[in-house]
Amino acid sequence: MTTQVTDHKGGVWSIAVPIPDNPLGHTLVHLLETDRGPVLIDTGWDDPDSWDTLVAGVTACGFGLTDLHGVLITHHHPDHHGLSAKVREASGAWIAMHAADTAVVRRTREAEPGQWLDYLLTKLAAAGAPDDHLAPLRKARATGGGRKLPGRRAALPDRGIDPGALLDLPGRRVRAIWTPGHTPGHVCLHLEEEHPSARTPGFGRLFSGDHLLPGITPHIGLYEAPDDGLGAHDGAHEGESLREGTDPLGDYLDSLERVGRLSPAEVLPAHQHAFTDAGGRVRALIAHHEERLARLRALLQEPRTVWQLAETMEWNRPWEQIPYGSRNIAVSEAEAHLRRLVKLGHAEGVPGSDPVTYRAVG
Repeated sequence: MTTQVTDHKGGVWSIAVPIPDNPLGHTLVHLLETDRGPVLIDTGWDDPDSWDTLVAGVTACGFGLTDLHGVLITHHHPDHHGLSAKVREASGAWIAMHAADTAVVRRTREAEPGQWLDYLLTKLAAAGAPDDHLAPLRKARATGGGRKLPGRRAALPDRGIDPGALLDLPGRRVRAIWTPGHTPGHVCLHLEEEHPSARTPGFGRLFSGDHLLPGITPHIGLYEAPDDGLGAHDGAHEGESLREGTDPLGDYLDSLERVGRLSPAEVLPAHQHAFTDAGGRVRALIAHHEERLARLRALLQEPRTVWQLAETMEWNRPWEQIPYGSRNIAVSEAEAHLRRLVKLGHAEGVPGSDPVTYRAVG
C-alpha cells in the first residue's frame, strides 16, 4: 500500500484515499491543523484498504488517530462520508454536516428494505423505461432485494454546518458556504486566511468537495427520496409537478455563481488535484450546462419521455455502452435538466401522455 500525502503548507494536507473499482480513483481527504488538534474534511469510502490508507495518511501528516478533533463532511456520498463512523469510533472526533444531507443520511438508515426499489421502479416507469430495464428491479423486489443498499451504516453527524457561519475551529478561520446541487446539503469550506504563497491572486483557499472540480462536471440529479411522495405522477399534471418540485440544476448554477464571487486564491477539491482560477472554472461549468439545456430544448421539438431524452443526450460514452446502474443516474440527470427547462417555461408535459412526454415551448 502506498500513501499519497501532499503538504499544501499552512497546516493544510491532503490524503489520497482510494475508492475501490471506481474510475475516479480516490477521494482527496484534507487534514486541517487547528489549536485543538487536526480536523478532517471528508473521510473516504468505507473499505479496509481505504481505512488503512487514511490511517497511514494521518500518521504521515505527523498525527495519530486519537489526535483528531473533528470531521467536516462536504456531502453525504459514500466516497466522502463512508469512513466517518470508523474515524469517530477510533478517535472520539465529532462529525459535522449540513442539515439537508443529515436528513438524507437519517432516512437512508431508516428506510425499510425494498423501499428504494419501489421508488426506483415507480420513478423509472414514469420516465418511460422499457420493460427489459425494469425487469431486474422487479425480480430484486420480489426476492426481497434492497437489504444491502449503500449508506445504511452511514454515521449520523453530531453537529450541523450552518450556511455562512464561521466554524468553531480554534486558531483557524473557516466559513461554511452552502452549495446545493450535487446534493441538497453540499457545502464548500472557505479558509479565510492568506494563501501561503503571497504571489497567488485571490483570497484564501476553498475546500470545494465535489462542487467545483478541475476537469469533471459533477452529477446533478434529483433530491427526492422514497418518502417524499414524488415517485409517481399523473400524466396530465406531470409538467406542473416538475415546475413545483425542487430544482437541483438551478441550485447548482446559483451556487456556482456564489462560489465564483468568493475569488479564492486556490481550490482544494475532493477529486483530481488542486487548482487556481476558480472564476474561470465556474464560467466553464455554467456555459457547459447552458449549452446542454439548449441541446435538450432542440431535442424536445419532438415530444420525448425522460428515458428517450436520456438515450439521446450526449454522455461520456454511447448509450449502448453505459452500464445498467449508470443509466439510472443518467435518467436522473436528464430529469434534473428537464425540470430546469420546465421551471424556465421552455418545456412542458404533453397532457394525456402516458408515460409522460415533454415538448419544447416557444
